[in-house]
Amino acid sequence: MTALFARNANIQRLLRKHSISDILVDNPIGTTSNFLRNQTTSSRSNGRFPDFFRKAREYDLSPSSLFTSTFSSSSAAAAATKEAGIVGWYLGMIRCRPILTKSVTSALIYTAADLSSQTISQKSSESYDLLRTLRMAGYGLLILGPTLHFWFNFMSKLYPKRDLLPTLKKMAMGQMLYGPVMTVVFFSTNAHLQGENGAEIVARLKRDLLPTMISGAMYWPLCDFITFRFIPVHLQPLVSNSFSYLWTVYITYMASLEKAGVTSS
Repeated sequence: MTALFARNANIQRLLRKHSISDILVDNPIGTTSNFLRNQTTSSRSNGRFPDFFRKAREYDLSPSSLFTSTFSSSSAAAAATKEAGIVGWYLGMIRCRPILTKSVTSALIYTAADLSSQTISQKSSESYDLLRTLRMAGYGLLILGPTLHFWFNFMSKLYPKRDLLPTLKKMAMGQMLYGPVMTVVFFSTNAHLQGENGAEIVARLKRDLLPTMISGAMYWPLCDFITFRFIPVHLQPLVSNSFSYLWTVYITYMASLEKAGVTSS
């Protein structure tokens, strides 16, 4: 009896909302059942459960799908890591330990450059001067690497943009400040490690500094332009060190010359 009253109440509400004439006009006799079926379907769609099951179908939440998704994402990450290889590892080291990574990079480049310089300049019967190579590696590790890090960061803060005018300003400061200072430090440190005194170091600088600076003015502007204009600041020391390979072959040769004023027998 209760169900009968409820059904009648539903029919009454339906009739109040849609009169019999509206139903018959909009839906002929053959399609009236379709109208009622649509009304029943729409009333069911207002519930929560159909939406829930629809979204459950859209987002497959079965255990097998979750496992497959997790496995595929892990596999993708492993594949990306494998594809990145040593480049990805190096970039990660730059982010985690920037000064140490750049210093070791400078040491390795100076080591390779000095060995190349000795190979070019020495006779085939002569052996390599490993102590000289160790001095060059130490300079790259302890002096050049850290200073490159701070210099490029300073330039990036002073001139944040990489447009043409800021690039030219960075190049000019490199030629007028960083280059001459580091060349003096290099010659002085290497001469001191070879046992030269103050007067001999000054004599060496008077003899070798100007020719080295002239050579640097012909070599470094293009390298600096590429580095400052196109390379992100955290990779600039690496690119600069790469350019410095040929330069280091030359400068290590200059540093290995005899003392100023001393003639060979």
